[in-house]
Amino acid sequence: MTAEHTAMSPTRTPGSILGTRVTRTEDPGLLTGAAIYLDDLHIEGSLHAVFVRSDVAHGTIISIETAEAASMSGVIAVLTFADLGIAAHHGFAPVHDDFKRPPLADGVVRFVGESIAIVLAETPEAGADAAQMVWADIEPLTPIIDMEAALDAGALPIFPAHGDNQAVRTVGKERSDPTTAERLVRGRYINQRLAVVPIEPDRAAAEIDEQGRVKLWASTQMPHLLHRQLAGALGLEESDVHVMTPQVGGGFGGKAGLMSEHVAICALARQFQRPITWVPPRSDDMKSLLHSRGQVQYAELGCTEDGRFTSLRVRLVNDCGAYPNIGAMLPGLTRNMAQGTYAIPELEFDIAVAVTNTTPMGAYRGAGRPEATALLERLVDQAALELGIDPIEIRRRNFLADDVFPFQTITGPVYDTGQYTMALDRAAEVAGYEALRAEQAMRREQGSEKLLGIGVASYVEVTAGRGGTEFGAVEVHDDGTATMYAGTLSHGQGHQTAYAMLVSDQTGIPVDKITLVDGDTDRIRTGGGTGGSKSLQLGGSAVHGATEVMVFKAKELAAKLLEADIADIVVDTASGTIGVAGVPAQGLSWGELAQRAAAIGERVDGEFDFVQKGGTFPFGTHIAVVEVDAGTGKVELLRHIAVDDCGTVLNPLIVEGQQHGGIAAGVGQALYEEVLFDDDGNPVTSNLADYAIPSAAELPSFEVISTETPTPMNPLGAKGIGEAGTIGSTPAVQNAVIDALAHFGVRHIDLPCTPERVWQTMQQAAAATLPDPWREPPEIFARNRAEVDEPQDTADAPVI
Repeated sequence: MTAEHTAMSPTRTPGSILGTRVTRTEDPGLLTGAAIYLDDLHIEGSLHAVFVRSDVAHGTIISIETAEAASMSGVIAVLTFADLGIAAHHGFAPVHDDFKRPPLADGVVRFVGESIAIVLAETPEAGADAAQMVWADIEPLTPIIDMEAALDAGALPIFPAHGDNQAVRTVGKERSDPTTAERLVRGRYINQRLAVVPIEPDRAAAEIDEQGRVKLWASTQMPHLLHRQLAGALGLEESDVHVMTPQVGGGFGGKAGLMSEHVAICALARQFQRPITWVPPRSDDMKSLLHSRGQVQYAELGCTEDGRFTSLRVRLVNDCGAYPNIGAMLPGLTRNMAQGTYAIPELEFDIAVAVTNTTPMGAYRGAGRPEATALLERLVDQAALELGIDPIEIRRRNFLADDVFPFQTITGPVYDTGQYTMALDRAAEVAGYEALRAEQAMRREQGSEKLLGIGVASYVEVTAGRGGTEFGAVEVHDDGTATMYAGTLSHGQGHQTAYAMLVSDQTGIPVDKITLVDGDTDRIRTGGGTGGSKSLQLGGSAVHGATEVMVFKAKELAAKLLEADIADIVVDTASGTIGVAGVPAQGLSWGELAQRAAAIGERVDGEFDFVQKGGTFPFGTHIAVVEVDAGTGKVELLRHIAVDDCGTVLNPLIVEGQQHGGIAAGVGQALYEEVLFDDDGNPVTSNLADYAIPSAAELPSFEVISTETPTPMNPLGAKGIGEAGTIGSTPAVQNAVIDALAHFGVRHIDLPCTPERVWQTMQQAAAATLPDPWREPPEIFARNRAEVDEPQDTADAPVI
């Protein structure tokens, strides 16, 4: 790995801990096994829940036979929908009442993997054995697997009460006519369905506490949101529900909000008055945990002959799976970010979201924003090829200038700050772009079997969505340590270290003496959880503000105790003391202050609710260098250069870690990962033998660079970084693969760029049978426009 850090923020002072490479203090517990994950809880007396899942994609349930399973040794009960007494609910994001999902299938199954029964057993093994003996008589109905087929005028509705299979439509207010351009570049691009594949599959445990409240432990990103939604689904007051989150082995958007399994096991804990633990195998997780992406993008870019962009029109089909939820809303984010980094004067964007008999769709790292960058950067590279302009040069010609910010986009968002050319030029410099092009030309002249490809992708994304609020608190103890409380939920992001740096910067308390409490709805009064790369800018700013409140209170206490004027009280962060200016010998350590405060009934603490008025917009440029084997189609990623700008960098070490993880995820989509179903709706990639995710062996050492363009939206100047690598890397790698074959006339290869797909494209090029990358969008878009009097946006998306 190489790393570089530039442009010191003007808000940091010499000697400050901010901006330095502080090692993560949460890692020892994770590495030694001291940190507790859900499967480590071992709740005394717990029953084990095993969900029996449908092996039919669409059908009417005639009966579910449970008697044999219920009679097996160690089995307490086998239950179906009627036994739970819990109605269907919206889950994470309400779309329409027609689409509410029951915790267990109620009369109809709509995808392979939908839960139809629950076995409760004394041991996981007994539950798994009994689940094999539950069988259902299901009258098959014709499944609809293809999202575009689901939107055909004659398609039978999966939810008959809804009338058709369109869950959400957006008929954009904007109008553009790219056909009037001097040159029109168009393509049909597929952003394939992905599985989230967290290292820890989704899981939960529930019990009834001594006060009769429902207590749920969940591997979730958003405990407070889950708390509210769970109370609603169970018909309880929020005060009757307590949600706790132990360590979470990855979320990536897939563990946000209420899951049907949460509702079911809580209902069973109330019914049986015993704890219930649910720990599914990986194959269950692959079939039932929300998938993501899943778009077909019809995109047209109008250009002048010299490569200036004049218009963009997109017709987007999105698959939301069998139960429309948050996945149905995310295309709104794709639309919002469709303008990207470019000065495009006209833009039009329509969306049609389809219900299909497949696993429901949700959020995955980037959640709508990677799809926007993918379609736009594919168009830009295709335009560069068709117009004979270098990919970097065509981007330079069309970037938004540095002096336009804050910039109002056509689709609505207001970009806060940006220096897009700076990121592009830095990436080209680090990559040695001109030398790479020269090597590529030489290989082509020599007829090398190792084809070199250079892919460029520039992006802007949104973090913290439309802004929001977050809670933070800080308390100093009599031993000189401190505890932070935050409404965010750390599951790999390094919150304890990052937030502690903010506290230490104002107090001088060592970072390793400051711990974080999160993920407990009884101990944290409010919280937005973690998603949308918002934690530092919202949660960090809340902790920063709480520390300011605490320090002011500490000065008041010190003034009282030292009989001094508060104006004379200062904090010496170098020594970690507070006292009278110029009289260091009388300074109190933080522990001494807490002890003396306690003696007079006071506490050294503070809390703060930070409010951010809008989102922030990180940006950057990625350059990927690949080698394609002409004989086999195999792609090897040789280099990946990422210049990402997330505003002020608090801890370069944590930022680099997020860049690495994001790039790896994006490369996975570009080269390896794809969820597939057969014509009957059976998943054919439901385990890690069939679903390919990259390991370190498939990846080079990434060359990650951070530039800093602070935002005015929060006191830290921080933007998000958790998803940036995913957004920039996928189109850079895809563009690199296509670039390697461009001299054969290749203009597009769909994701993922597998050896088979690349080899087939080379054979088509040799036979002069390359397909046209364009075909007309389905007629659903014409129907949608004909059915509205005034174009309107109906797919406004939350940010995950």
